[in-house]
Amino acid sequence: MRHAKLLRSTPFRLALTFGLAFVVAFFLAGLITYQMLDRGLARQLDEAVNETYSVVASTYAQNDVEDLVAAVNTYARLRSVDHSIFSLENAAGNRLAGNFAAPALALGLTTREASALGLAGQGVYRIRVGIVGDNRLVVGQSFTETEQLADILLVSLGWAAGFIVLTAVLGGFFLAARAQSRLDAVAQTMIDVSNGRLETRIPLRGNGDDIDVVSARINDALGRLSGLVESMRQVSSDIAHELKTPLNRLRMTLEGAADRNDRGQPIGAHIADALSESDQINATFDALLRISQIEAGARKTRFRPVDLTDLLASIAEIYGGVAEDAGQTLQLSTPDDASVSVTGDRDLLIQMFVNLIENAITHSPKGTSISVSLALETGAAEVFVSDNGPGIPFTEREKVFQRLYRLEKSRTSQGSGLGLSLVRAIADLHSVELLLKDNNPGLGVHMIFPRH
Repeated sequence: MRHAKLLRSTPFRLALTFGLAFVVAFFLAGLITYQMLDRGLARQLDEAVNETYSVVASTYAQNDVEDLVAAVNTYARLRSVDHSIFSLENAAGNRLAGNFAAPALALGLTTREASALGLAGQGVYRIRVGIVGDNRLVVGQSFTETEQLADILLVSLGWAAGFIVLTAVLGGFFLAARAQSRLDAVAQTMIDVSNGRLETRIPLRGNGDDIDVVSARINDALGRLSGLVESMRQVSSDIAHELKTPLNRLRMTLEGAADRNDRGQPIGAHIADALSESDQINATFDALLRISQIEAGARKTRFRPVDLTDLLASIAEIYGGVAEDAGQTLQLSTPDDASVSVTGDRDLLIQMFVNLIENAITHSPKGTSISVSLALETGAAEVFVSDNGPGIPFTEREKVFQRLYRLEKSRTSQGSGLGLSLVRAIADLHSVELLLKDNNPGLGVHMIFPRH
């Protein structure tokens, strides 16, 4: 079953496809090599026959064939008929020397089979026929060596092709088995996640290959998914805990109003308290809904160029009086020479800065100094909101961005614990890097906008 799975796997098919493609390319290259070798050997054979013919013919002297006869017989004795053939005939057709009786042949180079030359066997010869004086000289050489070399080449190519096919198949199995084991790990991880084990991650080999890269991306997505699910669980728990107190107060207020109504006493104050509690509950749900909409990116369609210098100046002008009423000071620092512009939703950016300033005012004592500074560093707008109040403990800095989370666990103070969650959602929507730092004393919120 596993072998059948491997045979259907993409890595095996790719390896086999590339192996077959290489075999075809190797076959074509071998065919070209064979053709070139065959032609080269044929040229060498012609050169060898012509050279031998020339050497033998050069022994002839005018009206003296003795040396020529001796040379032909010497060559004929040194080589077998299967390899080379020689024949010398006079003008009357009588054989003077040689190792075979040559039939009538055309002058020049020609190719003849052994049977056409009156020889035994299945050999083929390349023959040079010429006239030396009044004599006919025939010199030939068999194609045996040429054919042997060609056969060796063909056999070598065949073995090489078989080895390549075998290597491709085995390599395909090996690569498919390795890749399939890793893909099985991915599939098993997804099965575990679908069964609720959100902490499961795909094991990485650390070699940086494509499967490792994809696995790392999936692990990142699973990490975010796990975080979101955990966040939803936490939010559900926090919502129940957050609304339990105001709902109880609302019930008690309404019960008190009903009791006073039965006694004929005025209930206006109780109705007002009930409306206030109801408004607080609605505000909490509205804030949660707004955070969800922002995290979904629905507001990106409203992105426009926004002048941060003008925007922060307007906020500082309004909240300067609020800080003063609380016994605090609010100072703004912006570049004098130029405005700083970013791309975003103006209303959401106002909400982000207002939440940070209100948070500083609300949670800092009288005499606290709050500062807002704007700078342009290497093409990126940076906003720093800081105070010298009590600050936030280091271990709590990431938790304060969770929905409905409060440093004050008794939840007797005003607020829903959604202010900084909304700040984080708006910052993420605008790709703003949000950092909480020590202001020694107090807290500094550093916001770095993306470069244009």
